[in-house]
Amino acid sequence: MAKHLTKKEIEDLPLHSYGDMRRDLQTGDLVFCSGSYFFSRAIQKFTHSVWSHIGMIYRDPTLERVFVLESETMIGVRLAPLSKYLTDYHGKNRPYKGNIVIARVHPEIDWATLNRAVSFGMDELTKPYDNLEIVRIGMRILFKISRRTRDRKYICSELVYECFHQIGVPFKLRYEYVSPDDIWVDEQVLLRFRIM
Repeated sequence: MAKHLTKKEIEDLPLHSYGDMRRDLQTGDLVFCSGSYFFSRAIQKFTHSVWSHIGMIYRDPTLERVFVLESETMIGVRLAPLSKYLTDYHGKNRPYKGNIVIARVHPEIDWATLNRAVSFGMDELTKPYDNLEIVRIGMRILFKISRRTRDRKYICSELVYECFHQIGVPFKLRYEYVSPDDIWVDEQVLLRFRIM
């Protein structure tokens, strides 16, 4: 199980260059982001966590590229090159403002099964981001009300949760919603390294 971390503890993790760690990244690895943007801080506050975003690695052997399958605010479900996070986040010619940590689900899952998880996520490409879900999560926390019905819109953690659920690897939820921290603290998730 990945233990709860503070922002300071994340920053104290050894920092590895993407170039050095790229060959170690596998399809199904989890990308946890602890951002310093306004929206990132709002998510962290609502979920009482340092994590503001999660995605899943897809390593394409034909293209020899490493992508993040994610649901991004105002965009929805997409594939983005991981290298863009580190050099040109959102086309602004600068890296992601925050920390990025890679984790892996254990026991390790075979390649064919992980590809099924990614395939489910790819079938969801272009589904909209559930912009109101963050507000709904906050309301559920405040008023202790249960989760609404599934509507095929995703926040980042719902997408990752559903991809793994499709292959019989459910993450245990502490509440009636899924946040990046719920996946982070699941006993199956192990910290690998911090990159930038």
